[in-house]
Amino acid sequence: MSQEEENRTISVLYIDDDAGIARLVERYLGRQGYKVATAADGATGLARLEDGGFDVVALDHFMPGEDGLELLKRLSKLPNPPPAIYVTASDEGRIAVAALKQGAVDYVIKDVQGAFLDLLDRAIRHAVEQASIKREKEAAERELLESRDRLAALLEQKTALLHEVGHRVSNSLQLISSLISIQATRIGDPHARDALLQARERVQAVMLVHRRLYTSEEVGSIEIDKYLMAMAEELQSGVSASEQGHRIIVEAAPLRIATDKAVSVGVIVNELIANALKYAFPNGKGGTIRVGLEKRDERVVLTVEDNGIGYSEDTQPKGTGMGTLIIGAMAKTLQGSVERQPCESGSRAVLSFPAV
Repeated sequence: MSQEEENRTISVLYIDDDAGIARLVERYLGRQGYKVATAADGATGLARLEDGGFDVVALDHFMPGEDGLELLKRLSKLPNPPPAIYVTASDEGRIAVAALKQGAVDYVIKDVQGAFLDLLDRAIRHAVEQASIKREKEAAERELLESRDRLAALLEQKTALLHEVGHRVSNSLQLISSLISIQATRIGDPHARDALLQARERVQAVMLVHRRLYTSEEVGSIEIDKYLMAMAEELQSGVSASEQGHRIIVEAAPLRIATDKAVSVGVIVNELIANALKYAFPNGKGGTIRVGLEKRDERVVLTVEDNGIGYSEDTQPKGTGMGTLIIGAMAKTLQGSVERQPCESGSRAVLSFPAV
């Protein structure tokens, strides 16, 4: 009970057809500091309760017209009824049980020779205290629900904003990719042109992450398996893959990873596939590049392998080294590593990094 409620005078309505008992209750409770009103029957008491202003109602069981149990039923239909204490001269347990089932918070045996008035006083204080606790609980629940609704609204706004950011970033990256393509067509030097086209592919790898962001319900992470499949489809349709008959196959287990990690993984996969397309098949025949993804214990393991001529320091043509630098830098952001592993034919690169 709050301090304000403790300092406020408790208002009690006592309903009893026995005028003598009613006066006795009124005087006794008045001396205890209560504000007391009485009613001689249920109809009068109900009318006074409908006007409001009472903290507790105490009602007798035996009354003319209708007994206290019937009155309890009518009380329960009032908006915000005060807690009810049932008063009866009978010590039959069934009456007390029936009253409690009907909504009374307590009951008192009416015995003027005994402790009836003292017990009534205690019952009233207990009822007021319980009602106060109930109000505080309901207020706390309302506040919790309102806070939850506010947080849900903020989360929805944040998600919509992140979708919009992802959409705009994707559009901007698409524009950059298009500008690079235009620039590449106007350059005669084949090495410079290849460098620009490789830069475009790196931009597209990042762009694909943001494209999936604004089309997904979850903006904090990416379904990396679906992302890799989409990347493979785009690379498969590229000139270097489609015109030479290469196949890019993705075998990835369902897995979500953080968006920033997805960007690094995408860039690494793009570089490894680009290297395979460029160096693994010098004879001009079509080949197969496989991308595998799985979770082993607490690490994510990604494999890119081909069935080309294999990787060695002697057979590998010398490039600018830019791809290797990019792969190393991206692996470092993942707190992982990329290593070459032996395989029966072709070459295999394995990226391993923590799952969380």
